[in-house]
Amino acid sequence: MRAARIGLLLRVLPLLAVATVATAAPGGVPRRVVSLNPSLTATVLALGAGELLVGVDEWSARQQPAVRGRPTVGGLFTPSLEAVVALQPDLVVLVPSAQQRDLRDRLRALGIEVLELPNISLDDLLASIERLGERLGRGDTAARRVAEIRSAFERPAAASGAPLPRALIVIQREPLYVVGAGSFLDAMLRAAGARNAAAAFPEPYPRVDLEWAIAARPEVILDASDSGEPAEQFWARWPSLPAVASGRVVSVPGDRVILPGPDLDGGLRILRDALDPGGGSP
Repeated sequence: MRAARIGLLLRVLPLLAVATVATAAPGGVPRRVVSLNPSLTATVLALGAGELLVGVDEWSARQQPAVRGRPTVGGLFTPSLEAVVALQPDLVVLVPSAQQRDLRDRLRALGIEVLELPNISLDDLLASIERLGERLGRGDTAARRVAEIRSAFERPAAASGAPLPRALIVIQREPLYVVGAGSFLDAMLRAAGARNAAAAFPEPYPRVDLEWAIAARPEVILDASDSGEPAEQFWARWPSLPAVASGRVVSVPGDRVILPGPDLDGGLRILRDALDPGGGSP
């Protein structure tokens, strides 16, 4: 293990002098940005600053046509220090996480600016969009985007007079992860006109067992998991679920709904349509 660390250090050291030369003046708009998270890549692009991106995470490179072909710096859970430093960034943007904490500390030790942008709660996410916009010199664009998102969340869902349905957002099926309290998705679900069936969990994305899901008796299942089997077919195995019995199992696109990026109002429209398939979004 020690030999491996020494080897990595020896490979990175020749790059340090070049990396420091590329560093922008403190407070200046960065010229070379590396994004380590898909949501941040999407935000940079939405703010019209895509030309600043010199490196992205592997998921962004696969899913975002605008950065396809850009250098990659590893996955969400396997970011590469050497790959990041080789791109000579003057700013690295990431979401605080256990997986990226060590990389953050190492980059800062090398004199590279790291901007951490939390995205769990709705307020944190919107504040992060504004912070990133200010740092990239796109503060006005970010403020407009945040104002549009807030306006969409404040708009009332379609009112039918019926009780709000008890809905469950499924992020992953096996193992089963759902949306709990405190996350931007919890706020989105409530703004869409539903009660969160997993609101009793204080964690934003709790892992639950199937027995809990059956006992929770959701009236709507919004399945955003990335699985080959259609949602209706998968959940039909448990016909006692009210959502199954009433035909209210709906597959929603995970990349549009659960990605904590700049298109929250678009994700909200999808959830509103899924909860009110006859009436559509207001």
